[in-house]
Amino acid sequence: MDTKLIEYILKIAEENNITRAAQKLHLTQPALNQQLLRLERELGLQLFYRSRTDWHPTKAGEIYLENARKMLLLKQETYKQLGDLAARQKGTLSIAFTPGRGTSMFSYVYPKFHRRYPEITVEPSELSVRRQQTLIARGQLDLGFQTLCDVHRTDDEYIPLATEEIYLAVPKGHPVCKSLPAAQPKGKGKKPLDFPELDICKLQYEPFVLMYKESTIRQLTDRVFANANFSPNVLFETASNQTILMMIRSFLCCGLIPAYYLQEPDEKIACFSLPEHPCWDIAASYRKGTYLSKPAKYFIQLASAYWNP
Repeated sequence: MDTKLIEYILKIAEENNITRAAQKLHLTQPALNQQLLRLERELGLQLFYRSRTDWHPTKAGEIYLENARKMLLLKQETYKQLGDLAARQKGTLSIAFTPGRGTSMFSYVYPKFHRRYPEITVEPSELSVRRQQTLIARGQLDLGFQTLCDVHRTDDEYIPLATEEIYLAVPKGHPVCKSLPAAQPKGKGKKPLDFPELDICKLQYEPFVLMYKESTIRQLTDRVFANANFSPNVLFETASNQTILMMIRSFLCCGLIPAYYLQEPDEKIACFSLPEHPCWDIAASYRKGTYLSKPAKYFIQLASAYWNP
């Protein structure tokens, strides 16, 4: 089932530029342009409005693109189902995971997966949850491994892998540590931690470093502050939990950190549970209504084992 021409046209639409599309497809711009012109002559219709910096679809182009995506999805579904009937599993599996922890999960899962399915090419990407959701909806990503709350879920399918608590972290030596000594983690691996409880209101005048507003954890942490009836003094925002931890170790701020990053004792950080015990989910996601192949199911099984040792 040759769909190369369809993929070429979709790439032009995705890039809004034929030169960039040709580069991504490893073609020359004239060669890609010839493919497009040949298709337009066959259809008797122009598919794109052209300009030097912006190519966007005509009405005919919108119709073509909408149905082209459906054809690609149909091809993917067909090949996944046929692949499960074959004696030797071949093909590709595109997956994405969130920055930071996702790399650790992939490093654990991939060697085991490759031993069972050596002829499946895994295409990994490190992407935000929202970017994953966009690609899953378009049929451009087979599996996404995400950390999110119910409010962030789309209409796609979600398979729960684990629930993770969010903790309060402060520089060790902060005055709150004197009135309520912070315990070190007693969990093992990724099991629940055992920290004393602290009301975050005791830190309402302290600076915080928080994850950026578009991150899935930010809505959860904003709710923590709203429930405590104060707006935090935000020193700055970041895309990395490791950055928050580094700033706490430098005695510059406080932070709200997922349990994953607090498994090992840290001589410069004291950690506390919050009274409401805020949590979010770690889940595998795929496009609603699509066929989940045996290799995809096995990858999810291994990921579940990683989060539930």
